[in-house]
Amino acid sequence: MNSVDQPIRVAHSVVDAANAARMAARAAVVRAAEHDHDGGFPAADIEHLRTLGLLAAPIPRDDGGSGLGEEPGASDLCDVLRIIGSGSLALGRLYEGHVNALQLVARYGDAAQRTRLFADARGGHLFGVWNTEPADDGLKLVEQAGGYRLRAGKILASGAGFVTRPLVTARTIPGDRAFMVVAELASGTRADLSAWRAHGMRASATGKVDLTGLEIGQDGLLGEADSYSRQPYFFGGAWRFAAVQLGGIEAVLDIWRDHLRRTGRGHDPHQSARLGEGLVATESARLWVERAARIVFEDDLHPERIVAYVHLARTAVEAAGLSVLQLAQRSVGLQGFLRDHPLERASRDLATYLRQPAPDFALTSAAQYVLGETGAAGDLWRDSGDVP
Repeated sequence: MNSVDQPIRVAHSVVDAANAARMAARAAVVRAAEHDHDGGFPAADIEHLRTLGLLAAPIPRDDGGSGLGEEPGASDLCDVLRIIGSGSLALGRLYEGHVNALQLVARYGDAAQRTRLFADARGGHLFGVWNTEPADDGLKLVEQAGGYRLRAGKILASGAGFVTRPLVTARTIPGDRAFMVVAELASGTRADLSAWRAHGMRASATGKVDLTGLEIGQDGLLGEADSYSRQPYFFGGAWRFAAVQLGGIEAVLDIWRDHLRRTGRGHDPHQSARLGEGLVATESARLWVERAARIVFEDDLHPERIVAYVHLARTAVEAAGLSVLQLAQRSVGLQGFLRDHPLERASRDLATYLRQPAPDFALTSAAQYVLGETGAAGDLWRDSGDVP
């Protein structure tokens, strides 16, 4: 019997999901070195997520799921992403893409699409969102009798060859309108991982995929034209990868602290000062991420205001991550750069995953938004009803 056909244990509540995430994270730490190689992929960890019910957990309650991350529970999803990221950033990256895809299906899919795709998630299929394209050849939806045929592909696709239900964006020919579709792929097909020789995140199976020739029915278009880029969910969704990054920061902090305990160097005042600075940075990042998760789904703010806050949150998390990396590496010293030390891999993965697209745009666009506001700084991120 194929693994996707086997019964799964469903995480029925957000408490179950958080506990399941802790189990998955603990197991991922043990297997991290095994998966850390060019072309690596945490297959055993993904299977563990499936058996724990976490692949099905984001399915909305109205569709028979546990509703992980469904309004008003974004902070619960935040915890799950953070915890999984603390065990493995590669696994966290893959799970974040899976969650993102299911949330897009829930938001924009019609009843038939939701039924079919959520059944796939329950069956153990791994979803993902692939939207990065070569500059010279974007993915196309070529119209034909009965539907469309895909032409070209995507690059920097995490889980390439392993994600069997990728949600991709493509432009119609004719018409040049951007739509989302969920392709059906067989495991191990259409992927080229040869160019992914990154410093870290080697277990994320990030590569190029060629989707040429795949057929999409007339009922396969998800949502309306340009639904994928609709705000505040497009830019606002950055809080999810920031939550995974936060987990990676916490993992570095834990490794660093354990090293100081094991070596008996923690009482040195310089080491204590560095650790204190790391704690401040990590807790600051947590507060930003948790607030960003709530603000996207739970607060009654204008979309532009929500996006501005999330831009600032991802900037704050990046800064915290870079700070903690520098402090931990200086504190541990040369040992932290040796391959048999856990800080070495954790640092590589975090440094790589912190490199998200357009960081300067995120920071400056948030600043420009605030420049255009006339309210007091203390009221910028409050619900309109909270402001006296």
